[in-house]
Amino acid sequence: LEAVDPVVEGLTRSKIDFKYGGDDKKIAPILIHGDASVAGQGIIYEVLQMSKLEGYRTGGTVHLVINNQIGFTTNYKDARSSTYCTDIAKTVLSPVFHVNGDDVEALTYAINLAMEYRQAFHKDVFIDILCYRRYGHNESDEPKFTQPLLYKAIESHPNPKEIYNQKLIAEGSIDPELAKQMEKDFRALLQEDLNQAKSDEKFTEVKPMFAGAWKGLRLATDKDFLTSPDTAVSAEDFDMIGKKITELPQGKQFFKKIEKLFVDRQKMVNETKTFDWAMGELLAYGTLLNEGHSVRLSGEDVKRGTFSHRHAVLTLEDSEEEYVPLRNISDQQAKFHIYNSHLSEYGVLGFDYGYALANPNALTIWEAQFGDFVNGAQIITDQYIASAETKWQRGNGLVMLLPHGYEGQGPEHSSARIERFMELCADNNIQVANCTTPANFFHILRRQLVNPYRKPLVIFTPKSLLRNPKCVSVLTDFTEGKFNELIDDSFVSAEEVNRVLFCSGKVYYDLLEKQQTDQRKDVAIIRLEQLYPTPILQMQKIKAKYSNADSWVWVQEEPENMGAWPYLCRKLRHTDLDFELISRNESSSTATGYAKQHAAQQLHIVGKAFEAPAGKAVKQEVEETTAKMANAGAD
Repeated sequence: LEAVDPVVEGLTRSKIDFKYGGDDKKIAPILIHGDASVAGQGIIYEVLQMSKLEGYRTGGTVHLVINNQIGFTTNYKDARSSTYCTDIAKTVLSPVFHVNGDDVEALTYAINLAMEYRQAFHKDVFIDILCYRRYGHNESDEPKFTQPLLYKAIESHPNPKEIYNQKLIAEGSIDPELAKQMEKDFRALLQEDLNQAKSDEKFTEVKPMFAGAWKGLRLATDKDFLTSPDTAVSAEDFDMIGKKITELPQGKQFFKKIEKLFVDRQKMVNETKTFDWAMGELLAYGTLLNEGHSVRLSGEDVKRGTFSHRHAVLTLEDSEEEYVPLRNISDQQAKFHIYNSHLSEYGVLGFDYGYALANPNALTIWEAQFGDFVNGAQIITDQYIASAETKWQRGNGLVMLLPHGYEGQGPEHSSARIERFMELCADNNIQVANCTTPANFFHILRRQLVNPYRKPLVIFTPKSLLRNPKCVSVLTDFTEGKFNELIDDSFVSAEEVNRVLFCSGKVYYDLLEKQQTDQRKDVAIIRLEQLYPTPILQMQKIKAKYSNADSWVWVQEEPENMGAWPYLCRKLRHTDLDFELISRNESSSTATGYAKQHAAQQLHIVGKAFEAPAGKAVKQEVEETTAKMANAGAD
């Protein structure tokens, strides 16, 4: 119940932004609530708290509350502690009009008044329509089981049409037969439509699926997922954009740390031609903006980034003035929207899903503060992101960035629950990725708009890798490459390999440290960058390439019952890809809360993967990472 509310708000804001030039008087969201849900569902509060925020306001919402004085079988006295079901409106000082549902003209007046108020003051307004359910929860329900006195009264109470008809007749405003004829004509119309529906042998599309803003797009096919499209950018454009987004304007005083950061970024563009994660991300946005695609990034702390890596918005040292480099690429660029949200996952994810639904030609991104916190928005994931195309044949290009990785931060700051997303995967409904290079992250973000279809994209993003000197990409990876669903091992020779490790995400760098330190050319490390749709054909090519290998292993940081393994185990059981597993032991908690135990578990995984002790180099890297990330918590 009420999960659609933030979706409607986001869809409305999207149209305000790209269709109506920011004029919120040209479109208004209208939400219909029940008395039990408006008082009981927490999403109402999350949505109301968005109503005046810069990144989420829609010029005011009209809330119609169908107050049936009952919640399924629950009496209204048991459904809330407040006097009125609409008392939550007081939190944002919204007016509430209480109106008798039997009084047709009073209700019409209240609705007109509410719309006038909304247009004049750009604030939410509530209409509490006091009414009843004649047949209980539904037509086949027996409400007298739980509310016998109420439903005895309802049985003898005339319906609103009869009440209004008698009033008009008493006034001499209408002929007594008019209402009867209107009802007769209406029932005939309903019967005609029902007969037509029964005669149709198959569903016929009344409104084209890909019309309006969606024109030119289509549904995806299985063939679309065999390989990714070209998403490279010319070296000239890449260099120009890189220079623009690393320039600080003259005459403005920035913090010394910011100035140093931008000097370092300028060196990446002008000297080293090697880019870290933050630059790969920002250049993805910059290239899309330069090509005419708007970008919206929303979530808790996204301007700076939870881990202080992004710095897409800079605040001057001696004022609250902000400077946004991505808005200063060229006069012809598209708009870049970036908003720190209030502390909400459920509401904001639903809002951004709605925003992406209305504008498939913009890159819309929601980022979680930590990936763990996405569990507070599970309803949006289940009801919309994973299943909307199957239920309603409506695509969506929303991107979810979920920081994920085991670095000793404990069970609430380690896992974005890869396994939960993987169990929702079917029919190519969503895309799930865990990238290990800035360039691959760059390309998958660009791929989202280059593809001729739209699918939600879930990316498990790094934390410690944001500053890992090995997690970088060179210029040609951006200007000549595309997204790689799978990355082979360039260090080994196939004929020398007798053990192949498949992995995904941050654990690759722990395995790499061991391989490079010991110069283990007998062990290949293969990175599965896209978990779903799973690139099985590419995995089978790897199997054929390393034909001398007699040991094939899936390595993950997550416990055995979590991560990608449960899905892969099921998905690959009828193929020739027969993996052993190396992971943490199965657990009811995602991670340990003890840093030393975390380090020991991580070293055990690496050692077991190479069938040798992890070694001093790996131990030092794991312990240093754990120590650094101990102070990286956002809360």
